[in-house]
Amino acid sequence: MSRRYTVLHDPAGLLEGELALDRSAHEHLAEAVLAWAGDPGLAPADLQQIALQLTGAARAAAADARRAADQLPAGHPARALADTVLDEAARRLTATAHGTVRCAQDRARLLHALYERLDHLAKVAPPPARAL
Repeated sequence: MSRRYTVLHDPAGLLEGELALDRSAHEHLAEAVLAWAGDPGLAPADLQQIALQLTGAARAAAADARRAADQLPAGHPARALADTVLDEAARRLTATAHGTVRCAQDRARLLHALYERLDHLAKVAPPPARAL
């Protein structure tokens, strides 16, 4: 059986900016994870999958925030704060996702912080230029 696939070359990340994730689904997942007061009774593999799902959403939110921050002048206070938040997010996202409640909740908190930063940037940054 022959498998066919297409390799996309997108060094500028233009396609990534056009393919938005379903934010509300990820927000609901993060809220549910943060609501856990103790052990939710999930298997470690399930917890790891949740952490990985939140990691993917956090990476997408960080990329969106980076594009929005890059629209601001270098000395803009919102850009400086975004740079700090995004540097911390990049550091945290390099850690391996584990099958623990703590890891899933850490990723949920990170996603929440990135969405807050993205929302703030959306208020102060001009809309990004669209690729033709």
